[in-house]
Amino acid sequence: MHASRLGIGFVGSGFNARFHMQGMQYVRDCEVLGVWSPNAKNAASAATYARELELGACKAYKSITDMVADPAIDAIWLNGPNQARIENVEEICAAVTSGKGTLKGIACEKPLARSVSEAKAIVKMVEKAGIMHGYLENQYFSPQVSVGHNLIWKRGAATTGNPYLARAAEEHSGPHMPWFWNGQQQGGGVLNDMMCHSILVVRQLLTAPGAPLSTLIPRRVTGQIASLKFTRKEYAAQLKKTMGVDYLKSPSEDFASVTIEFETPDGRIAIGEATTSWSFVGPGLRLSAELLGPEYSMKWNSLESGLDLFFSRAVRGKTGEDIVEKQNAEVGQMPVVVNEAIAYGYEAEDRHFVRAFLGKAKPALTFHDGLDVVRLLMTAYMSAEQGKTLEFPPRGIDTFVPQVARGTWKPR
Repeated sequence: MHASRLGIGFVGSGFNARFHMQGMQYVRDCEVLGVWSPNAKNAASAATYARELELGACKAYKSITDMVADPAIDAIWLNGPNQARIENVEEICAAVTSGKGTLKGIACEKPLARSVSEAKAIVKMVEKAGIMHGYLENQYFSPQVSVGHNLIWKRGAATTGNPYLARAAEEHSGPHMPWFWNGQQQGGGVLNDMMCHSILVVRQLLTAPGAPLSTLIPRRVTGQIASLKFTRKEYAAQLKKTMGVDYLKSPSEDFASVTIEFETPDGRIAIGEATTSWSFVGPGLRLSAELLGPEYSMKWNSLESGLDLFFSRAVRGKTGEDIVEKQNAEVGQMPVVVNEAIAYGYEAEDRHFVRAFLGKAKPALTFHDGLDVVRLLMTAYMSAEQGKTLEFPPRGIDTFVPQVARGTWKPR
């Protein structure tokens, strides 16, 4: 690979990896040249998809080590399932430290890990191997969040005072693959799967643009989890048939909320409220955010897209996701999210980390930010289990594993 272009290899071949590939169509200075998956057929399919998008001469590799050892591969995008994260990082780092290959960077999809202990182990391995790292949180880079954040602080906060309340939510009708629904594999339910987005977005919005997220210090965390839909007998039976999990015996939460009290750099209080749900029924995936200050506010709803279609009952067609991610209907009035890879932030995110790994920018988010998110997620689970607000960080958080992840959670 020419020094001015980044050769990218993907660990993982599924839905998320393909979203990144779609985003990379609009990114200069990179080529997608490799894919590894434990399923060779899926790896070959994803490599074909990358070639169809004209992202480069992409091919499937037999192992992660083989991909890292190829001089054409400069960076890894880590998009495999949560339960394989430690194993995948171990193999990547071993290939580098043994001298089999070199890497300019590794970018890891959210969440960084399933627990604080796993996240700390990942940070330690990657930094010991001397690999630059970036934490992939697409909503941080979504155009509406990024532009709104900058304008609010430039025009509103600069003249009337800093914002004091941020809200964010991600809601849809449930994940695509069985492992997401398995609390012991995934590391939890919707809180672990999606609250990682919303927690980081509220912290981002309450932090001045360009300042480290760490300047906003979490002081207290209140978490709540519930199973609102999928422990109902009819939906539990449906889930067992389609995803192979029994939520009447070992459920995961399908709703979660978190309130975080932050201390601002000037000693004031700012509040972040985040909610996530797998029990939302609407046109499809709904992302939303709000930011409020003394004399201003912003709001974003991804389903207010500017393009709506209407199909009468006479229209017949196959079910699909060609209108919006996690699409729930094919008739009636439907909002269309035009180019989801851009709208959800994948394109800007991938451009940023390509530039970072080429030495043209400093990573905006690193594995340390991912570790901070995991600490907050685990504190939210601990708060929900204890039924009270916790000072942050609570004692024992580094070794804590949620009941949902241990298969012992009993919803009310």
